[in-house]
Amino acid sequence: MRYAGINDLLSRAPDAVAKGPVALVFAEDAVEIDSTLRHNLQLGFTSVIVFMAPEFDLAPDVEDCVLRVDAHIARDGNREEIVNAVIAKAPGVWMYVCYNAEYLFFPFCETRTIGELLAFHTEERRDAMLCYAVDLYASDLDTYPDAVCLEEAYLDRSGYYALGRPDPTTNHPKERQLDFFGGLRWRYEEHVPPERRKIDRIALFRAAPGLKLRSDHTFNDEEFNTYACPWHHNLTASIVSFRTAKALKRNPGSAFEIETFRWHNSVAFEWHSRQLLDLGLMEPGQWF
Repeated sequence: MRYAGINDLLSRAPDAVAKGPVALVFAEDAVEIDSTLRHNLQLGFTSVIVFMAPEFDLAPDVEDCVLRVDAHIARDGNREEIVNAVIAKAPGVWMYVCYNAEYLFFPFCETRTIGELLAFHTEERRDAMLCYAVDLYASDLDTYPDAVCLEEAYLDRSGYYALGRPDPTTNHPKERQLDFFGGLRWRYEEHVPPERRKIDRIALFRAAPGLKLRSDHTFNDEEFNTYACPWHHNLTASIVSFRTAKALKRNPGSAFEIETFRWHNSVAFEWHSRQLLDLGLMEPGQWF
């Protein structure tokens, strides 16, 4: 089905967000929209909703399985407004937010569904899950000038670190909150604004009355922004993403300075959760 905007979706198809988990996909351009949606469908989301420009195309097999909402997605703009409108209409529903050319992986996702993951997380009294945006990039930028190639995707195997997240009112670190860095945003930080250098996102969360998503991928409820509960480690997930690589190759200030993203710590991405677990890019917690 196709809708003219978020208000049209929520008024005509309230059942689309009545039962989760719901995937909200924001298409900033036409790159790998179909593969992103197929990936989310394979993970087992109850509804997959894509917000995309009217002129973008969808493959017929994908169009039959998703809800399409006409929207022009700005890098700084309407994402939070749309997500918060959905949150207000669906309290208690688990949601996932991502962009096109981004792919969610969680521990053992090859044999377990997103519903099973979030059911376990709910039993642990958690309403949100920390996710890491792990940068992917094509191996050969001459062949793939937009830096996107699923078959020849690479990632950094090291160079990730975390810093305490200071509370602006006390200047002390916030409890169970960290700012995470690494990947292309770290290696090419001179081309990335400071407010966009973090790789942590609260991309999986359960909607609640009054909950608001902020522009830095955190929420107005500070407990939602924690990486674990007070008593033990919790699950985390990874979103492998071509988004930063695309931006660096499109930005005139960086495009001509980057001949390749590969370096001595680049490894081919295997498209399997085991690799991300082995690299420490997500945590299984107590889920075995």
